[in-house]
Amino acid sequence: MRVLVACEESQAVTSMLRRGGHEAYSCDLLPTSGNHPEWHIQADALEVVKMSWDMVLAFPPCTHLAVSGARWFSEKTRNGKQQMGIGFFLAFTALDHVPHVAIENPVGIMSRIYREPDQIIHPWMFGDPYHKKTCLWLKNLPKLIPTCNVESDDYVTLGDGKRYSTFHEGGAGDHATRGQRRSKTFPGIAKAMANQWSDAVLAGYVDQKQLTLGG
Repeated sequence: MRVLVACEESQAVTSMLRRGGHEAYSCDLLPTSGNHPEWHIQADALEVVKMSWDMVLAFPPCTHLAVSGARWFSEKTRNGKQQMGIGFFLAFTALDHVPHVAIENPVGIMSRIYREPDQIIHPWMFGDPYHKKTCLWLKNLPKLIPTCNVESDDYVTLGDGKRYSTFHEGGAGDHATRGQRRSKTFPGIAKAMANQWSDAVLAGYVDQKQLTLGG
């Protein structure tokens, strides 16, 4: 099965798909930080997605879409960056030639501008003890089944007085690479996506209600 993992430089999901024997490629404008550059296409994902794929898993940048950046929305609206982010996200909802599509993003404005996600998951549902609401919009794919519930109170209070999951500590350190570190898919979720969705496609999974991503 040919799979494109769009907007993934880490190869977290791509590597899991490759372990399952699939012809999977990561794609991003950045070079891969994974161990297999031969599996990486450094190019515009919206051009690469025009090729023939059995499944596309898209992780469009959330910088201008996630509620965590709401304090800067006014500026992002004025400079056009938010609209560009919205357009990029929506392009993955219109892949009529790809039979199976999933779009991943944190909680953000797309639930209002596009539609509510088909599923919201957390890393703790798949073996990684963190809270991070992750939205999934699905086309002809089943909802992920949790594999290992390790929910815990991983919240800490930071300098602004608000409580955050310790996942946010990934924001410390080099500012230039913070976005890359925090956007990497957790191992448990990556494994579930690769295994459950590829198995569903190979088994002939069809959901008549999800034959398009249109809201």
